[in-house]
Amino acid sequence: MPRIPITKTPKAYVGGKFIRSESGRVYPLNDKKGEFLCNIPQCTRKDTRNAVELAGKAGGAWAGRSAYNRGQVLYRLGEMMEARAEELAQAVAITGEVSLSDSRAEVTASIDRVVYYAGWTDKYEQVLGNTNPVAGSFFNFSVTEALGVVGVFAAECPALLGLISQVLPIITSGNSVVALASTSNPYPAVLLGEMLATSDLPGGVLNLLTGYREELLQTFASHEHIRGLDLAVENDERKQAEILAAESVKRVNIHSENHADYWSGDGAQSLYAIRNFLQFKTTWHPIGV
Repeated sequence: MPRIPITKTPKAYVGGKFIRSESGRVYPLNDKKGEFLCNIPQCTRKDTRNAVELAGKAGGAWAGRSAYNRGQVLYRLGEMMEARAEELAQAVAITGEVSLSDSRAEVTASIDRVVYYAGWTDKYEQVLGNTNPVAGSFFNFSVTEALGVVGVFAAECPALLGLISQVLPIITSGNSVVALASTSNPYPAVLLGEMLATSDLPGGVLNLLTGYREELLQTFASHEHIRGLDLAVENDERKQAEILAAESVKRVNIHSENHADYWSGDGAQSLYAIRNFLQFKTTWHPIGV
């Protein structure tokens, strides 16, 4: 009698745990042959609000860690991805939109990007912070501080590299993230969640939801506890997000060049991607008094 293999039941990764959608809804994901592969959780507005609450609780402790320690944690994530690189490549190529050779290159670029930002954790402060010259007997300096909870709509393609390129610079500086994975191929994000669960990254720092953008955009953009948005969206979604975000004075970063060549280029990794979700505190200290 032939053995029936056990298939994976994908779940969203929220607060360090694997969850099904609060509503119980799912949508099908097909493989490269068009055959049914699995059911993906269709997360709801309530799932999003729960994720934001958990991200807010985890963010303070994450931001309070030393920059060097955050770098160690992110580097460990890169190690885990390297060890399961072929499995990640298979996940990227599973729908057939990307060839296996291209998916392997995408995984390699994703791992390199994790290591890139791990190296910035204890350096960005020296570059972005500053001692400011002032006309008076004061010592004036600016230091950076994490913004808080940031909402992310990951690029549809590349499903893994786009997600990594968006969330890594945000958590590098001590922010926490609630991210919506690619709708067309969320499988790499599901696998990444499994790695996060056994990594040193505290639960709640990076939360990965799956589902449809049109259902969750309003909640992401209007939620008062989300302090910033990093969105790979089209023009109509961009306009809606910016209007809703203005009500709670969110910082919004839009990736207008949403294509595979952009995400694989050097322009998709930068110190300024870290700066996008930092706030600056300036101190005046009297001297010679």
